[in-house]
Amino acid sequence: MAEYVFIPGAGSDSWYWHLVAGELRSRGHRVATPDLPCDDDAAGLFEYADTVAVAIDDPAGTVLVAHSFGGFTAPLVCQCVPVQRLVLLSAMIPQPGEAPGDWWTNTGYEQARREQDERDSRHPDDEDALFFHDVPAELATEARTHSRTQSTTPFTQSWPLSTWPATPTTFLLCRHDRFLPAAFIRRVVAQRLRIVPDEIDGGHMIALSRPRQLAERLEAISGFPARS
Repeated sequence: MAEYVFIPGAGSDSWYWHLVAGELRSRGHRVATPDLPCDDDAAGLFEYADTVAVAIDDPAGTVLVAHSFGGFTAPLVCQCVPVQRLVLLSAMIPQPGEAPGDWWTNTGYEQARREQDERDSRHPDDEDALFFHDVPAELATEARTHSRTQSTTPFTQSWPLSTWPATPTTFLLCRHDRFLPAAFIRRVVAQRLRIVPDEIDGGHMIALSRPRQLAERLEAISGFPARS
């Protein structure tokens, strides 16, 4: 049995994980889904990391899962709490001294997104097609009610670590992600983590579109089987 602790992306809350959390709990695992103080202009990356750290009960049995912008917070948690494994789920990967607001330019993101939009025939302003193209309509509607105001404060702060933490790290790439396109993310993972990502079908909001498949993959990555 494992403890899975989930970090949401920007402007999101713990509801995003509710289906995956249910799947994992049904398999006998413990789950924590802390809400970050994302609407607090006084809170930055350290405050986000502290919020997650206090939710961890058993570091040696904990798998920390970070989605999207959560990739900037998760390594800070690992630096102070010796969790068993870190899983970056379609996440941003920081480098030393980089502010999250600079990540887009530093990685060549804008060109990658333009190319992906052209492949998908997606209008740049159509965020439904960007994020919810493979999410059931009723869940997509409910997800919009859980959108939170995201402060710009953490996007202006330099990422403080000089090296990646020693925590074993897996990157789980979503093959049909339109927000962080697969080809782009494969390159970023290779350049910044020097690893080959694991891959799974699904878009950026995979915790809503494929919760069972995601739960099964997290179990496989962590090495903690379901309780019989």
